[in-house]
Amino acid sequence: MAQHKSAVKRIRSTERRTKRNVAEKSTMKTMLKKVRSTETKDAAQAILKDTVSFLDKLAGKKVIHANKASNLKSKLTKHVNKLK
Repeated sequence: MAQHKSAVKRIRSTERRTKRNVAEKSTMKTMLKKVRSTETKDAAQAILKDTVSFLDKLAGKKVIHANKASNLKSKLTKHVNKLK
């Protein structure tokens, strides 16, 4: 158990950040599934725009690594470009 006030505070703030990160990762996964499951190109492009923006935001907050965000954006863009 933590002995110092600063250590106790650090534990509390880590728990808050962990909960927030888990929620944001869950949202990210849902958005990725939406893009992949969309069958029309126009609808997929609209969803892709929001998803790319969200991935950039997560990378900026260091929730996911910047390279992971880039890889996901690239794969999703390729997928959407293949749609007819």
